[in-house]
Parts: sequence; structure tokens; C-alpha cells
Amino acid sequence: MSIWAIVPVKPLRRGKSRLASVLSEDDRAALNERMLLHTLDTLKSVAALGEVLVVSRDPAALALARERGARTLQEDGAPHLNVALQRATAVAHTYTATSVLVVPADLPQLNPADVDAMLQAGREAPCVVIAPDHHHEGTNALYINPIGQIDYEFGAGSFQAHSARAAASGAALHVMELGSLARDVDVPEDLDFLQLMEGKEAANDSRQ
Repeated sequence: MSIWAIVPVKPLRRGKSRLASVLSEDDRAALNERMLLHTLDTLKSVAALGEVLVVSRDPAALALARERGARTLQEDGAPHLNVALQRATAVAHTYTATSVLVVPADLPQLNPADVDAMLQAGREAPCVVIAPDHHHEGTNALYINPIGQIDYEFGAGSFQAHSARAAASGAALHVMELGSLARDVDVPEDLDFLQLMEGKEAANDSRQ
């Protein structure tokens, strides 16, 4: 079995527009770059993953991905996350992928252990594994085994939509409550949480 991770990435200088009230464009671009690199480094450290594929319309994001050893796919046409993911999934399937893990690039606490936990939960096909956000509204990570078992429904209410698609397809559904996958960064409140966690980590490091 070959598992591919797919990472959709908005343009680094345009992403996180809802943080514009608290961060400048340069600051948002720097935050997006930092989270993308963290996501790629984390995924590349997971032995069970065969390849990491980044899909984006941003040449800068794709260049960063290639520097980190990821495959890349240039998004074109009208921006639409689910369409971009469908194209990326088709590319992965054309190569060797038998299952896919979709991980957005805005999970600053993402860690290898939680990624492994998702893959282990979905090792017996047909299966869909969902890590919801902390509101239980969005999907912060989605593992589909086998590839193509369900269509993508990212957007408002995606957690319920993906759960419904899994049930309709006859796949086993596992909902994973994983701390590192529950918090993405979309609004200023999320940024406050991120800064708090980084402060705690820095304090812990200073005591070691």
C-alpha cells in the first residue's frame, strides 16, 4: 500500500485574509510560509507516508515544497479547493497512491504521532478517518482508504459532509480527536491561541 499526503496551499501573500486586522501582509506571508514548512517537515518525517504532494497556484509555495523534497502540482483555473484536491488525487493515483491523507498547511501543532494515529486508524479499507476542528464544523485532516472512496466536501460544514459521504459509501468512519490537528489558524482568536502555545513551549525549553 502506498499512502500519499496531499497539502493544499493558498498563495502565501493572500492566505489568512481574516487576520488582516492584526497582521500585515508581510506578517501573514511569513506566518503562512512558516506553517507550510512545518507541515512539510512533519509529514516527511512520517515513515508510513510514501510521498507528499503540494497543490497550489503560488509559485513561491511550490518552490518551497520542492526544496523540502515534496512533489508539486500547479493549480490553474478558478480557485476551488475541492477541484484542486481532485486533480491532486488523480495525479497521486496515476503514480502509486492507493490511499490519500489530506492535510491543510495551517496546523501549527501538527506532529508525526497524530499523523501516524490517523493512518493506523484507517489501515483496513474501506475506511474514512476524519480529524475535525475544535468546533466540530470543519475537517482539519482527512484520510481516505482506498483512494476515491469518497468525494471531497471541504468548506463550511465539511465535517458533517465528509461523515455523511463516508456513511453513504459503506466505509467505516473513524473520528479522531487529536489535539495537534484540532487547531488551525484562521481568525485572530486562533492566532492568540498559537502565541500562547508558543510561549509555553519557549518556557519549557528554557527550563530544560
